[in-house]
Amino acid sequence: MRPSDFLDFAWQVVRGNRSRTLLILLAMGIGVAAVLMVTSLGEGARRYVLNQFSGLGANLVIVLPGRSETAGGIPGFLIGKTPRLLTTDDALALTRSHAVRRIAPLIVGAGDVHWNARSRETPILGTTAEFIVVRQMAMGQGQFLPEGDPHHSQPVCVIGAKVKRELFSGGTAVGEWLRIGDRRFRVIGVIAPQGQSLGFNTDEIVVVPLAAAQALFNTESLFRIMIEAKSRTLVPQAKADALEIIRLRHEGERDVTVITQDAVLSTFDRILGALTLAVAGIAAISLSVAGILIMNVMLISVTQRKREIGLLKALGATGRQVRLLFFTEAALLALAGGSAGLIVGKLGQLVVASIFPDIPFSIPWWALVAAPVTAVATAILFSVAPARKAAQLDPVLALSARK
Repeated sequence: MRPSDFLDFAWQVVRGNRSRTLLILLAMGIGVAAVLMVTSLGEGARRYVLNQFSGLGANLVIVLPGRSETAGGIPGFLIGKTPRLLTTDDALALTRSHAVRRIAPLIVGAGDVHWNARSRETPILGTTAEFIVVRQMAMGQGQFLPEGDPHHSQPVCVIGAKVKRELFSGGTAVGEWLRIGDRRFRVIGVIAPQGQSLGFNTDEIVVVPLAAAQALFNTESLFRIMIEAKSRTLVPQAKADALEIIRLRHEGERDVTVITQDAVLSTFDRILGALTLAVAGIAAISLSVAGILIMNVMLISVTQRKREIGLLKALGATGRQVRLLFFTEAALLALAGGSAGLIVGKLGQLVVASIFPDIPFSIPWWALVAAPVTAVATAILFSVAPARKAAQLDPVLALSARK
């Protein structure tokens, strides 16, 4: 028998049992579509996290107060000790490292911002002029904080695009005076719209000089210190220098945590990648259900088609050729079901992407290959038993069997 004969025979069988064919196509299509949808969600989450961290800035190193251990907390709390606070002088000392290009100390709080009769509560960020460069943000109007000694400040501020829109209703904000708490600040700039970044909307912030934030919140402690290394290759050196400089300033104690952007990205990438594979594996179980359906239907088909199989063997078909006929039928059904699943899965991904436009949902290439290949392999695997049973039929007994 020629390959075209196998395909023609399988096509006739598929067309002649439409209800059975539709059930198998539905099972295979659901399995493939489920794998594609799940992997699309996992890949979208992975890309979203990577994009969010990449948007924080390049060659980034972050210093946080308190030493993080494997337990996830700060050991000093367990014995009644608190970690030494990070100060402005600690931040300035980090510039001694040859691997550090610039630093941006941060203080974060919240306060009521007033302009005339309008007010709103908003996050207040205290920092220095280098922050906008370290964070790779852009100005929409005016200028950012002026350079100078971070221990001293001017009564100026920079506001986010949403703060400007809500307080000034589209009017000119630059040059106006805002009241934050019991202090007044002149608006010297508006940050260009940035949107969400790791769940934090930078369009809603008000940025004031570091010393002004310390006075507003009555604290000398820094929330964190952001460091920009001179190059990606110098990021490890910047991290090591930051740890050593702070250790020497804190009487030999390593009481800070220094994290790098690449380390965080690689950790999230591994976690989300493993999670995507695990959930995709669970979704692929539905393909085995479809394979079992194919096996059961084909076992019944062998009984129903005994005379047909007997006639083929009487005409000279070998057991191997009979098995190939069943494998061809199973592969044809799996390919059709897999193709339908690919279409449904892609449509589902587009629908979810339209609902959540901020998340870059995308079906990974390996899922596009693995899902239909797994469907075909599963179909052929579960058709082995029916094919073997058909190949072992005696042609005389098969021809004499009743329908």
